[in-house]
Amino acid sequence: MGEAIPGAANARITTSVILEQLLIEAPGDTITLAWLIGALRRRSFGLVMLLMALVALVPGGSTVIGVLLIYPAMQMILGRESPRLPHFISSRRIATERIARVCRRAAAFLRWVETFSKPRWQTPIQATKRVVGLVVLLLAPTLVWPFPFSHIIPALVIMVLALAYLEEDGVLLCVALAAAAASLTITAATVWAGIKVTDWLAPLFNA
Repeated sequence: MGEAIPGAANARITTSVILEQLLIEAPGDTITLAWLIGALRRRSFGLVMLLMALVALVPGGSTVIGVLLIYPAMQMILGRESPRLPHFISSRRIATERIARVCRRAAAFLRWVETFSKPRWQTPIQATKRVVGLVVLLLAPTLVWPFPFSHIIPALVIMVLALAYLEEDGVLLCVALAAAAASLTITAATVWAGIKVTDWLAPLFNA
């Protein structure tokens, strides 16, 4: 999944370094999301998911992100090289300095993650991409569920999935998949409890 450094057979450019390179390569005063995704290449899915998960943690942001996540998730399942967002989103121009601030913060966070997360227990690229896409597709609707704070756990799980995918860390991926299973179980239990409560209260309203 990673890009190799020229002249180094087994070397791998870290995601934080790729983000820092973007700041140098960014054209002009504005850029589009389409350019950003193209520049990130194979890392684009992971970074798109990571950024969306962070936005989903913001109050009111989870509903929109729950819908938008369906796009990259479906494309990962189909084995696409990079995500394709709707044209009205991908063609929107954003100030380069604004993106630079986000990239600097994300790079600083990723440098910290890279101190303990590294490529290990690596699995086939396409298989990993499809599995991660399927799990994100299952988690995305739970971000929209209208229970208070119900979006926090799935958003955090998607963030860990994105980090595991970016760092090609099979150990972290296993942890993320276990957390995803737990998150989906909690959501299912919450939905079932809500249905049962509704059934119990129904006679009171129909009396």
